[in-house]
Amino acid sequence: MNGPSKKRAGSDYARQALLPEGFRDQLEPSAEQEAALVRKLVDTFLSYGYDRVSPPLVEYEDSLLVGAGAARGHQMFRVMDPDTQRMMAVRSDMTIQMARLAATRLVDAPRPLRLAYTGSVLRTKGSQIRPARQFIQAGVELVGCDSVDAELEVIAVAVEALQSVGISGLSLDLTLAPLASMLCDELELDANIRSHVLEALDAKDAGALAKLEPNVRTIFEALLSATGTAIQAMESLGNIGFSGDAADLIARLSELVSMLIERLPDLDITIDPCETHGFEYKSGIGFALFAKGGKSELGRGGRYKVVHPGGNQEQATGFSVYLDSLMSTLAPQATAGKVFLPYETTAEEGQKLRADGWRTIQGLTEAADALKEAARLNCSHYYTEGAVTAL
Repeated sequence: MNGPSKKRAGSDYARQALLPEGFRDQLEPSAEQEAALVRKLVDTFLSYGYDRVSPPLVEYEDSLLVGAGAARGHQMFRVMDPDTQRMMAVRSDMTIQMARLAATRLVDAPRPLRLAYTGSVLRTKGSQIRPARQFIQAGVELVGCDSVDAELEVIAVAVEALQSVGISGLSLDLTLAPLASMLCDELELDANIRSHVLEALDAKDAGALAKLEPNVRTIFEALLSATGTAIQAMESLGNIGFSGDAADLIARLSELVSMLIERLPDLDITIDPCETHGFEYKSGIGFALFAKGGKSELGRGGRYKVVHPGGNQEQATGFSVYLDSLMSTLAPQATAGKVFLPYETTAEEGQKLRADGWRTIQGLTEAADALKEAARLNCSHYYTEGAVTAL
């Protein structure tokens, strides 16, 4: 290649190294750490009887917009299928695909259906908390069980999985995304007042409730203030005096809190009955897990409804772990040590070292100084006279 051609090639590679905002190359040792974390998480999922499935990265758009997917439509990249001329979308959340599998290919599978998954998801825009637009999601879905024991199991699996990768000091935040709407329905609020109330609760703005009628304002002010540790929050919620569906949801929350305290006594539990961000499609109790000192939630989940082709629905509970959050919480993994094998090392010697757990770098040319060659290739050890020696 002549001089000008080399310059053009170099310029092309420089442009290729510039990635779109929200995307990045994952290099060693981070890439290896991420893969190891995924393996450990999935091992925990499988140990509880969840079956691993792997749906495609891209599906027809309408398949990803059914049920819970409707709330995620704005996050999806879209592309036209040149073969069918139908619009396709790149998944922004794998929970939607689990719901599709449960309602179609696995519709006749015994319930409760337990699914585990892991894969990359892609979103059109990052957030302040999660600027990455591509990241790995790993999780479980428990489909076809109405019992509160479903929430208990999924939370317990999520806690154990996170602990298995070295996360300690976990805290759980429980949410009730549909509660405010239930109260609006029971109070028969008109559309304008309802919208005003939901916006105020979403913004945690007690002052915005001042314009409401006293009896309505009192209820929603009490709801806003019922945030805190599980015991305190349940006491506050118990004083509000719910009825109908709202009362049933609070009773379910109370039962779940009692079960969690018994099964996971070391888990810090808080309740925020007005939190809806990221829980828009939840039909019941939602939850998020945090680590002490972490920058953002490690994952979230909750109860939602799987919509079947005929229109019938079944209850499901799931949880997703976000690997970017997990990686930012854990200490970086050290670069793996490697053993340099001089050029004359036999294949049998290298195989024995790898069988013993070593990672080897085979010398491909006769180096004048094997020790210097080992250092140049960033090896931590070198092989000489039948033994492994540290540099």
